[in-house]
Amino acid sequence: MTPALQDKIAIVTGAAQGLGAAICQRLTADGARVVPADVKGLDVSVDVTREEDMKALFDRAVKQFSRVDIVVANAAILIAEPIAEADAEKWRAVMNVNLFGNFLTMKHACRVMKPRKSGSIIQINSKSGKKGSAANSAYAASKFGGIGLVQSVALEMAPHGIRCNAICPGNLLDSPLWTDQAKGLFVQYLKAGKVPGAKNIDDVRQTYMNQVPMKRGCSYDDICNAVIFLASEQSNYITGIALSVTGGQEMS
Repeated sequence: MTPALQDKIAIVTGAAQGLGAAICQRLTADGARVVPADVKGLDVSVDVTREEDMKALFDRAVKQFSRVDIVVANAAILIAEPIAEADAEKWRAVMNVNLFGNFLTMKHACRVMKPRKSGSIIQINSKSGKKGSAANSAYAASKFGGIGLVQSVALEMAPHGIRCNAICPGNLLDSPLWTDQAKGLFVQYLKAGKVPGAKNIDDVRQTYMNQVPMKRGCSYDDICNAVIFLASEQSNYITGIALSVTGGQEMS
């Protein structure tokens, strides 16, 4: 059987580690040729908040492969702080990477996809893009804005054969994003008092596990399955959606 994405050309931002690296591996396994991009640690070093970097990334991909078929806008940061104590520059930095960076990624994706009248743009969003998140206002605001961006791009690009969708993962409780002992979300949320009454990391973890009807955390495979679907021809009549992959935690 021919892989679903045989010989497709894909760009993935935030690709150096974690979910981004897993997405690159899955796209490759399904036949795509992947250009992984990140601010550090990869051959293609880009800052998604710098337009010159994003223009150069897409120009390089077109020069090397003649086209770009799939773009996964995955680069993001999260800094959790109570609103009354939030550092304004840190708040601005989250918006800059998560929302402005997505804008630049999509702008240049559309620029190179329009002449071919085809392409799939996939934004990695969050369940926090559909429901506010205490002590996490910058992240939630950036993700809410991201869904508005996706819907707007989808409407504008539909006549050009380009689809744009978002994936809203649940909590990746076993990933380094959460478990890193220095700056993982378990540590951040405990310090920020995001879980009332939590005395330690185990309390925070159990609280989040209890919120999931399917009683397990989201996995990289769960998200990669959705990426492959939205990147492939199987979803060629789907655009402008924000697909919840949350084990029932978010159903809208």
